[in-house]
Amino acid sequence: MSNTDTITKAIPAQIAPMIRSVKFTDGVATIIADAGGLGRSAAAHLQKELEAAVGAVEGVSEVRVALMADKVKRRIIAVGSGKGGVGKSTLTANLAVALARLGRKVGVVDADIYGPSQVMLLDPARQRPKAEGNTLIPVESEFGVKLLSMAQLVEGGKAIAWRGPMVGQALTQMMEADWGDAELILVDLPPGTGDVQLTMLQKFKPAGAVIVSTPQDLALIDAARAMDLFRQSEIPVVGLVENMAGYICPHCGELSDPFGAGGAEVAAQAMGHDFLGRVPLHMAIRVSSDTGQPPAANDGEQGKAFIEIAAKLAAWLDASAA
Repeated sequence: MSNTDTITKAIPAQIAPMIRSVKFTDGVATIIADAGGLGRSAAAHLQKELEAAVGAVEGVSEVRVALMADKVKRRIIAVGSGKGGVGKSTLTANLAVALARLGRKVGVVDADIYGPSQVMLLDPARQRPKAEGNTLIPVESEFGVKLLSMAQLVEGGKAIAWRGPMVGQALTQMMEADWGDAELILVDLPPGTGDVQLTMLQKFKPAGAVIVSTPQDLALIDAARAMDLFRQSEIPVVGLVENMAGYICPHCGELSDPFGAGGAEVAAQAMGHDFLGRVPLHMAIRVSSDTGQPPAANDGEQGKAFIEIAAKLAAWLDASAA
């Protein structure tokens, strides 16, 4: 049996299908393995396993491992609003869950550094992310969505009183985490047009932005400012979502519009953007969100609006990638 055959047989069976070539010259074993789809941590583990197994073969003085990986074509969608309290985080979480149900590999960055809420929505167990060196490894929620949030990194209830540079550094660390095979990252931006938005636009260049507003004029004025920021940065606006659009009384069933009706759709048309859909103001959505069970995770009535919006976003992603 040749030295190459001996080395090949020493490779663990679970790794063998990933091996592309084995060479042995003057005591040096060179292994080329396919690490496509593996995250940074898993790839590092694969390399160590190969080095240990092959290094134990008699006559091998050095092991060189080359990992081949198809770079994940990862895209970023920013979810923004001009002001707080319009349901941006709830929309982000439910879009992520709905997209995962559609077969997309999705991650969420909770970029609302001062008021992170994605942990409550997607991972109420508050799992702490691991790290490989300085690289964070996102937590995976029960809904198949990877997540990083400041709420996972600081003590619960503790105020985050940071200045701009520290906020930018935190965002960068989350964005540059080991997202593995995630092909899409939804970024839950804080309200407004401040440091986080500027860092995101200048450093990470989202593929597009989804803007959330309630129907009333006051919210739409601020939503227009958010859209203008993306326009100035040459980031396409995927469309506008109208949240809290209509309230059905649980007692009499009557529909009322405490925040007005149709304002976001009119605004989208006036500014030349697509209208992605409406999400009603409903107690069931609030209760599900507070208990870490996004409505989009099931086929109930309250999840339909999120699933329909996610389907439009998925269609936009496919069309823009063509």
